Amino acid sequence: MVQQPIKVAVIIGSTRNGRFAPTVAEWFVGRASARDDVQVDLIDLLDANLPYTLTDFGETPTDAVTAVTMRLAEAQAFVIVTPEYNHSYPVAIKNLVDWNYDVWQAKPVAFVSYGGLAGGLRAVEHLRQVFAELHAVTMRDTVSFHGASEQFGADGEPRDPEPYAQAASVLLDQLVWWAQALLEAKEKRPYKA
Repeated sequence: MVQQPIKVAVIIGSTRNGRFAPTVAEWFVGRASARDDVQVDLIDLLDANLPYTLTDFGETPTDAVTAVTMRLAEAQAFVIVTPEYNHSYPVAIKNLVDWNYDVWQAKPVAFVSYGGLAGGLRAVEHLRQVFAELHAVTMRDTVSFHGASEQFGADGEPRDPEPYAQAASVLLDQLVWWAQALLEAKEKRPYKA
């Protein structure tokens, strides 16, 4: 049986001026797009323009929120590209999560992180707790860039590409496996949170 590619939403989680996130995300998207079993939708939270004031229950969200929610709902798996700010993740990611609840349920979430000495891993650990609350399945393995700005050349590629390419391959293998397993499980029995 030929499997359809897994629809993966890659989410750029930083909206900060001078951010490094697009470099990391574009590198990762290049790895993911080279695979036959993955179809990528890149969502940049800077472009999403999600408001930071949440609507009350029952109120209609803005068109910007609805547009992003539709893209997330179509995704079968997610990759969050996150820096680490003050030992945690950026507010733009939490805002995205708070605008959306059901879209994450029974879907796998992977992380590509970057930062200084910790490489964004403290942000990832905080995000694992948030996504557990949303009934998502987080991948154990990550791609992590420690001292990220020094790891990339002017061409937007890692100076030492092999370890990162290998980490991305492992992450994507796990993500595709979990996405397919969860899709098959939901076909047999719908997930109820």
